[in-house]
Amino acid sequence: MLPLILASSSPRRQQLMREAGYEFTVMPPRPEAETEAGDDEPAPMLVARLAWQKAVDVVGQVTEGIVIACDTVAECDGHILGKPRDAAHAKAMLQHLSGRAHRVYTGLCIWPTPHGEPEVVVECTVLRMDKLAAADLDAYLATRAWEGKAGAFGYQDGPDWLHVIQGSESNVVGLPMEALKKLLRRAAKVRKPKKDTKQK
Repeated sequence: MLPLILASSSPRRQQLMREAGYEFTVMPPRPEAETEAGDDEPAPMLVARLAWQKAVDVVGQVTEGIVIACDTVAECDGHILGKPRDAAHAKAMLQHLSGRAHRVYTGLCIWPTPHGEPEVVVECTVLRMDKLAAADLDAYLATRAWEGKAGAFGYQDGPDWLHVIQGSESNVVGLPMEALKKLLRRAAKVRKPKKDTKQK
């Protein structure tokens, strides 16, 4: 199989892949590969587009391999919640989610290069957050565990106020492992084009 290239600097995605037994190299996309959501862009379309853009960026930098690119956002009542800018922004996000169900979307792009075509899927996980008391919210913010995480929370950190109702738990962390396995199985079947051996 072609070597795996993870187009992400996320330590959580890297950990998920290592725990699953994958060997891979890390090549994060350049910052310009990511752009903001449009005013009317739904969360599933946003993560699919960004995952594809990240894959395009990394594919252009390698000669051979299976590029794995992802993007994850949380969404509640049509509002997309990306990574918080600061503690105040994180607090506002968590107050919006407190006591409510919401969804986490991850776009996953697998691109076998140089001979394969990209495949993009979107996975959705539904979660519910308990009603957070002000003291509990402030205590969580003080841990800074919200930094760099969509929706300002890290399910992998084990908060007892966050519950998966439907879908993949690894998707909440940022890499749906079940979908990854299926896509890699298909990508592994990509073969180099046969050379034309006919006499001319």
